Parts: sequence; C-alpha cells; structure tokens
Amino acid sequence: PLTVIAGFLEPLIDAPATPANHRRPLTLMHNQTERMRSIIEDLLTLSRLDMSDQPEEQQAVDVPDELHLILQEARTLSNGQHRFATDIDDALLLLGSQPELHSAFSNLIFNAVKHTPEGTRIRIGWHADRSGPCFSVEDDGPGIAPEHLPRLTERFYRVDRARSRESGGTGLGLAIVKHVLNRHEGRLTISSEPGQGAMFSCRFPPARGSCRDEMDVLAVG
Repeated sequence: PLTVIAGFLEPLIDAPATPANHRRPLTLMHNQTERMRSIIEDLLTLSRLDMSDQPEEQQAVDVPDELHLILQEARTLSNGQHRFATDIDDALLLLGSQPELHSAFSNLIFNAVKHTPEGTRIRIGWHADRSGPCFSVEDDGPGIAPEHLPRLTERFYRVDRARSRESGGTGLGLAIVKHVLNRHEGRLTISSEPGQGAMFSCRFPPARGSCRDEMDVLAVG
C-alpha cells in the first residue's frame, strides 16, 4: 500500500496542474510515506532475523568487495560533505550470510554519514588479528555522551531525534546490526566521548575468517 501511495504522490508533486500551495504538503506526505516504508522494511528484517539463531545459508563472503560497493553508495549519500579513508584487507573473507553482513556493514557506514556534520572524516577498516576478523567504522565527529552508549542498539532509540528525522533514520539500524552479529557469533563494541568522535567495531571468531588465496587453492584442488 505504501508503494502505491508513494507512486501516486510523486507525479502529483511535479505535475504542472498541481497548485503551487499543494506542492509542499504533497512533498511532506511523500517523504513521510518513504520514511514509513523504511521503518516497515527494517521491522520485517528484524522479524526475519528473530526467526532463527543463525543464517540458513553461509558461504565465504567477499567482504572487501561488499565494502567497496557500500562505499560508493556512502559517497553518493554524503554528496561530498565527508572525507573517507579506508584500511581494507582485500584478501580477507568471512563465513556468513552475504545479505545479512551487507545490511549490517552498510547500516554502520551510512549512520556515520547521516549522523555526523559536514567535514567529518570517516574511516572504514577491515582486517584480522589474533582475536579474529574485525570491521570498524570510525569518525571524528561530535561523539556520543556516555549515558547513550548502552542503549544505542535498542529499537527506535535515538540520541538526537531531530537529526534522525531529518536524515530519514528509522531508529532500527543498530538493532539490525546487533542481531546480524549475534547470528554470526560476533559482537558489537561502541566507544565514544563527546567531542572525540566515535568508533563502532564488529568482531568475529577467528574460525569465520579465511584468506582469498586459500579459497583459490581449494577451488583449484
């Protein structure tokens, strides 16, 4: 139903016969319809994640390729207002569900774009150490007050409600991230101080990581 409503509103906004004083309310209606559709889609995603403890189908996901695709979208979303830096191990793969991991990583990167001001530097990392594979998103934005940190993964919880509404956020992104990580035996850590930026890190067990070269050898064998 929301798709149909949005489909009718969009041409009405631009139609020559639409009175000028009707364009603003029609635009507001269209924006709120799209926002409600996003909320419903995120709720459906959470519902699907709640149905089982782990993904039904798992494979060696090409995380570097996923991150490069997400970064292209993030730069479009930023429209030149943010500075991006990357430290990505192009040989590091991760056992899991490609759609779920894409959803979790894109939520964290897009959040950094949506919730930090113009000029913010956003750094995306993907590497492995003794603790296992780790994905991180770090920014030098305004940071988050400590009282908010324990509640950030709650559904519909927002640090800045006005900014979230302006950016089109649903308040469900971090809840989705947490669910995806739980299904991949991972954990989300958040570190931030006011005025010092923020870092969101996703850590996975060592057994879930693999090297692209190893997979190539197995494929040849």
